[in-house]
Amino acid sequence: MAGTERQISRPDGGKSAASSAQPPRKPLQVMHISKREEQERLRKEAEQARAAADAAAARAEELEQAALAAEGGQAGTPKAPSAPRAPQSPAAPALGAPFRNPDDDDLAGMTMADLLGPANANRQLNPSKAGAAAVSRSVDDFDFDEDAFLAALDANEPVGTTGEVVTGTVIGMESDGVYVDIGGKAPGFMPKNECGLGVITNLKERFPKGLEIEVLVTREQNADGMVTISCRALALRKSWDKVRELEKEGKVVQVKVTGFNRGGVTCDLEGLRGFIPRSQLQEGENHEALVGKTLGVAFLEVNPETRKLVLSEKRAATAARFSELEVGQLVEGHVAAIKPYGLFIDLGGISGLLHQSVITGGSLRSLREVFDHGDAVKALITELDPGRGRIALNTALLENQPGELIVEKDTVMAEAADRANRARNVLRQQEQSAG
Repeated sequence: MAGTERQISRPDGGKSAASSAQPPRKPLQVMHISKREEQERLRKEAEQARAAADAAAARAEELEQAALAAEGGQAGTPKAPSAPRAPQSPAAPALGAPFRNPDDDDLAGMTMADLLGPANANRQLNPSKAGAAAVSRSVDDFDFDEDAFLAALDANEPVGTTGEVVTGTVIGMESDGVYVDIGGKAPGFMPKNECGLGVITNLKERFPKGLEIEVLVTREQNADGMVTISCRALALRKSWDKVRELEKEGKVVQVKVTGFNRGGVTCDLEGLRGFIPRSQLQEGENHEALVGKTLGVAFLEVNPETRKLVLSEKRAATAARFSELEVGQLVEGHVAAIKPYGLFIDLGGISGLLHQSVITGGSLRSLREVFDHGDAVKALITELDPGRGRIALNTALLENQPGELIVEKDTVMAEAADRANRARNVLRQQEQSAG
């Protein structure tokens, strides 16, 4: 039909020129307008934020100046408040330009001093001292009391090191132990089995509150500042010290036999467990019967480190005999043994040595020329050593002239008591010369 427009389709699926000449579609125009409105809105918000930031900065500077004036002076020429920036209307960015955060302009042109406020290093700490000059102070300007500082250190020093003896006061107790104030930040605790030697049945009666006691620190402070203490350990230490002193003096002590085993018997001495071997007992063949009996013993070995305490009844008998002897004393015994270097004289439980050099002042061809085995001998004691169990004897001092004992032995022995007085004077002279 005439006047009727036809759309001719091209073989490639496109449209004819007539159809391509149509006006632009309306939706594109709507999208362009919406984006422009969004840009205008963001621009206005950025201007408002910038104006608020300028106003806040101006207010901050005013407050700083007011603070300086109140302190009596200014650190420098006050900075005039900056006038609020005039709103800017930058040209709208092109449609393809990258978007910029409006907050980036809030800090534009501001320095670190603007952010922190004006420098005032010499500002006085006490604003009540108006008009005073601002002076910077160092650590040396502050008062320092060395004595107070050292006293504070001593007050906080840990109390109680292992092995230390301290004195404290009982402040409380529980079923398993006692609390003692020893001056630390926490009380010391003494377990029930460390409250003393032996068995303690009534803690309250043994350790009433307020009782002052001496204890040994066995464990240092834990995380709570509490130390472990012991009366038993301190008592044992004192017992070992006393036993070592008795050993040094060569004393004979009395002990009670508490038990036995195949090797000997056990006993108690100053709260310590001692052992007496069968070979050191007077009745070693029947040592089981000694339980409950009291024996006099001397010391064979005292070792606190290994807690070894070995005693001897036989040595005690020797020590007791030694206590009856003194240098210059005339003793009588029998020849028990003949050796190339002298004679051993049995003095009743102990023996002394009569050396060949002090038997006579004369020339002696043989020891048997004067004394034979079993002969009675009277001699002077010239040396005593209880620790080593040694006794030195002398018969030459009983002679009126050298060699008299070889010719007149019976006369010398009969007059030995009288001759001993003269011999003692000789011994004293010898001691004075040696001293």
